[in-house]
Amino acid sequence: MDLAPTKSRSSSIIDCDFHQTLKSFEDLKPYLPRVWWPRLCAPEATLPITIFKPIPLSRRDASPGKGLPPGSDPQYAIEDALNRYNISKAVLTGSLLTVSAHNNPDYAAAIASAFNDYTLDHWIPTDDRFLASILVATQDPVLAAREIDRLGSHPKVVQVLLPVGSREPFGQRRFYPIYEAAVRNNLVVAIHGGGEGDGINPPISAVGQPTTNFERHNILAIHHMSQLNSIVCEGVFETFPTLKVIFIEGGLAWVPHLMWRMDKNFRGMRNEVPWLKKKPSEYIIEHCRFTTQPIEEPDNHELIQMLSMMRAEKTVLFATDYPHWDNDSPTFVLNKLPGELRRRIAYENAAELYELNHSHVEKEGVSR
Repeated sequence: MDLAPTKSRSSSIIDCDFHQTLKSFEDLKPYLPRVWWPRLCAPEATLPITIFKPIPLSRRDASPGKGLPPGSDPQYAIEDALNRYNISKAVLTGSLLTVSAHNNPDYAAAIASAFNDYTLDHWIPTDDRFLASILVATQDPVLAAREIDRLGSHPKVVQVLLPVGSREPFGQRRFYPIYEAAVRNNLVVAIHGGGEGDGINPPISAVGQPTTNFERHNILAIHHMSQLNSIVCEGVFETFPTLKVIFIEGGLAWVPHLMWRMDKNFRGMRNEVPWLKKKPSEYIIEHCRFTTQPIEEPDNHELIQMLSMMRAEKTVLFATDYPHWDNDSPTFVLNKLPGELRRRIAYENAAELYELNHSHVEKEGVSR
């Protein structure tokens, strides 16, 4: 592998975390049963938010103007992000990631379904580079599976999207209907930061609620760690051997540490998990992927060492997190990486994961 960082730009970039949002919750009315309409007028449409965030979630300069929220206009986003950075494909991950924290599972499922339809109608047709996620509410995995089957055959849909915050770890068997539906529809499962400590979910930290958003933001990765630990140890990948899971917006530096710790404990306690046929780290490298944003930023040689320890040439995908305040541009992140590793992270790992045909990615979209 070439160890010298390169300044050249990649000819192809796949952005695995691109947030589209609504102009207002009124946009969901055409897709939502009338019984839920009055809730759309309430603050945040009654989706829970429990901690004050003094820094706005999205960059003000990503707003299309006229008082519209950043990320709410596809044409503006195309010029502001896709064209500016020569992005070949952008996987849409939405803005309703507290939906799985709502106390009403029927309302949560209806909101997720309406948002999916809104995305397919208002974002996907505007540019062939956009790819869609199926947002599901995890409170009722049977309803979530039904939503996956409803939209899973759409040619622009590439993954199922779960918010990382949940009442129970995702490795437990009650979530199997979601994985069964994802495998049945040949879709990746993406677990994205959101819902931690909100609504019906447990506190943000293992010792209770923090005081500030700064404190919360520092430890968000513990939720991704917990979900990954559960999914591997409960044997999800033995039950669903073709399943692939992406962990989005959870950082990277914790991955080698967790793999080492799991492998060490597996040697001493494997009689508790007789269904595991391989070391935990082997399941992680084979089945799990991790996005760059928000990437930790040590000295560059330490960054390359960290990526090497987690087999980044196979496991890491590029993401901007557009249009959030701490989003990363390709010119900042990718230019830190050696040439071959840069190509793998910028494009090839995601193209292989989503089964994108290289000859079609610029013109015809998804090849499934």
